[in-house]
Amino acid sequence: MTFVRNKKEKTEISIVEWYIAIYVRLSKEDGDKLESDSIQNQKGIIEQHIKYLQGQGEIIASVEIYSDDGYSGGNFERPNYKRMIADIEAGKINCVIFKDNSRLGRNYPELGRLMEEYFPQKGVRVISVLNHIDSLKDPQGYCSAIVSFSNIMNDDYIRQLSLKIKCTFAMKRERGEFLGNYAPYGYMKSPEDKHKLIIDPEAAEIVRMIFNWYADGMSASGIVKQLNALQIIPPSVYKTQNGCKGFVKHSSGGVKKNVWALTSVNSILKDEVYIGNLVQGKFKSASYRTKKMVPTDESEWTVIEGTHEPIISDEVFAIVHDRFARHTRVSPKRQTSYLLSGFVKCAHCGGRMNRVTSKGFPRFRCQTRTLAPGKCQCPSVKESLLEDVLLRAIRQQIQELVDAKAVIDAARKEQPSGYSQNEYLLSLNRAEREKKRLAEAKFRLYDNFEKGIIDQGEYVQFKARYTAEIAEQEKQIAKLQNDMAEIKEARRQDDEFIAFFKEFGNISSIDRDVLNRLLDHIEVTDATQIDVYFKFSAERQKILDFAKNIEDEMQIDRSVC
Repeated sequence: MTFVRNKKEKTEISIVEWYIAIYVRLSKEDGDKLESDSIQNQKGIIEQHIKYLQGQGEIIASVEIYSDDGYSGGNFERPNYKRMIADIEAGKINCVIFKDNSRLGRNYPELGRLMEEYFPQKGVRVISVLNHIDSLKDPQGYCSAIVSFSNIMNDDYIRQLSLKIKCTFAMKRERGEFLGNYAPYGYMKSPEDKHKLIIDPEAAEIVRMIFNWYADGMSASGIVKQLNALQIIPPSVYKTQNGCKGFVKHSSGGVKKNVWALTSVNSILKDEVYIGNLVQGKFKSASYRTKKMVPTDESEWTVIEGTHEPIISDEVFAIVHDRFARHTRVSPKRQTSYLLSGFVKCAHCGGRMNRVTSKGFPRFRCQTRTLAPGKCQCPSVKESLLEDVLLRAIRQQIQELVDAKAVIDAARKEQPSGYSQNEYLLSLNRAEREKKRLAEAKFRLYDNFEKGIIDQGEYVQFKARYTAEIAEQEKQIAKLQNDMAEIKEARRQDDEFIAFFKEFGNISSIDRDVLNRLLDHIEVTDATQIDVYFKFSAERQKILDFAKNIEDEMQIDRSVC
């Protein structure tokens, strides 16, 4: 399209037909402002200015409105802004009008490029009504320092706004408020408080199935196949069917497939949200001028524990993550891992030993020896031998703890409160009696002062001394009470720890669940030296040492008697 200008004297405005683009924008942040920033008011201000232009004799050929409601000025990824630029490129627009520069955008570099380069090159007249800018009537003022300063201020506005929003979000995260757009699968937002998660019973049951299957040895891909075989709908479809409209285009390019994916299962298995913790702040915006998100370092994450009701127990979650750490694989012909997969290590090089079948017998072979024979000569070992050694070690460990429990219980029957706790009780009684004596002595001071037994100076001196001694006794009482509470808690934990192992009592065979709960790893030197390392070894040794000390003391008492 060609715009023909009539040649007149330079002081007169050329007569031309104006094909006008009215551009209006309102961001979510602007939505809380006064009505003066609303879309309708922007249109009204611009339409009033167009009437003014017509009154000045200018010819308005057409007016097209381009409105972006709910889009930030920090970037230019806006549908109707892009449509306006496309129409400029097609020659359909030769004049752009907006209320003020901030409506076109708040990104100073890009706004400067548009107004100082793009629009002039395209021969487009620019009118910013409230900034009193008209590139046709005042070309010098259009590129003035004041206009540039205004654009800088608009850019700084979104920078400051971005900082305020980030600070607000940080405070909300520290308070344990959920800030996601969508509740994680298995949960939903509380109707009373959208920042609080509550369990979604139907989806939570699927989450429990996924964790239990994986803890029992099923692979993540096997879980995907099982879920799809049971025709359980995946999280994205489930949310859409339950009225989460904003989730329709959340992933898969807007295309929703009615099948589970491996990424969905892995994501669920790794998420602490299912044990009641909120882990937020994993991503941040690359810049206040863009909505592009980049990963943050793990040290920057906000982790708040116990913010909502858990779906999975800490124990099951620990088993799952322990298995993740071992990188156990599952044979294509199986749905679960082999019993010892991921537990066996080479004592020579520290590398993993993998299960192989040789001459019909399953064995564990060092990977380093297989790939680099010159670096390790660890011999392979039969799987059946490892299982026998492991079962004997588990039985021995359980029996040692059961015997230790019997010794501790016997000592408690002889001394119900325990020797050390009796000492604390005696000390506590002495401290409380001393505190009472000092308080009574302090109370009698004033009577002695009134009766003339002591003078004022002695009264002040004795009062200060009694006050200090009472404070010291109170401090001692608090310490003794705290120490007694710690002893009681330690005893409770010891009892629970022993009870945990005792439940395996007369174990006759081992399975993956037992290993996940008890075993740390097996270290193979050769077929004659196989070392088994259990979890909680420090706690176990503490109990065994405690039981041995009791036995030693009882032996000494018997010899004295």
